[in-house]
This record gives sequence, C-alpha cells and structure tokens, in this order.
Amino acid sequence: MSNSAGLTAAQKRRIQKAVKSVPYARLLGFELDEVSPGAATLGLKIRKDLMQNHGVVHGGAIASLIDTATAFAIIPLLNPEERVTTVDLTISYLRPITKGRVTALARVVRAGRRLFVVSAEVKDADGKLAATALSTYIKL
Repeated sequence: MSNSAGLTAAQKRRIQKAVKSVPYARLLGFELDEVSPGAATLGLKIRKDLMQNHGVVHGGAIASLIDTATAFAIIPLLNPEERVTTVDLTISYLRPITKGRVTALARVVRAGRRLFVVSAEVKDADGKLAATALSTYIKL
C-alpha cells in the first residue's frame, strides 16, 4: 500500500492484515494502492488467464476487483470488532478491457448504523472509465 492518508496505526495494521488474509485477492493479483477513511484504490495487472475467450478481461475479475475495493473503503470506518459483508453489487460495464493495468476507486457514499453504500469507478490503463458500480454492505 503506497498511500494510507488519514489512517491510525491500528487502522493500517487492520488493512495490512486484511490484505494478507484474502487468498482470493492474492490469486487474482490485486494490488492495494491507497486507502483512506471511506475510500480505497486497488489495481490489477491484466494477464491472459483473466480473460474470457474473446480477448477481453472477464467480468467476474472486474466484479471481484470492485467488491474488494469497496470493502477496503469501509474498513477504516469500522470499530475493531465490527465486520461487514456484501448485500448487493450492481455493475455497469462501459468498455472492454484488454491490456495494461486496471484500477478501481471506491468511495463510501453513505455510512449508516448497519448499512454502507459504496460507489466505484474502474478505469483502464489509459484512464478511461470502463465500469461503474454501486454496492451495499451490512454489518454482521
């Protein structure tokens, strides 16, 4: 994680622990770029094994990147004992991604007592908007 503006030492430790404890994110190759309270940016270097048979990155890989970025945006807003899980995730795929490094920027839109609403934008290697998303999380 290159930037963690506005985080306490405890929040940084929790995020570092979360990065290490999600084997699926490591499998796909997610890279945590930046986290601040209510925001997170993750990246993914495009590889052949992430593509579907038409040479485009599989939508599931993009959905996973979004889901992970939105979760990391929430982590700094939680008390140490609190956990969340995804309730829904709606994605609009706007352009195909075929190469380079894709980034997902997630921002908490609303943090309620039990629910969080988070938006995300995915940009391709040229900085063009490739997908948008809106997700809801619930405290467990």
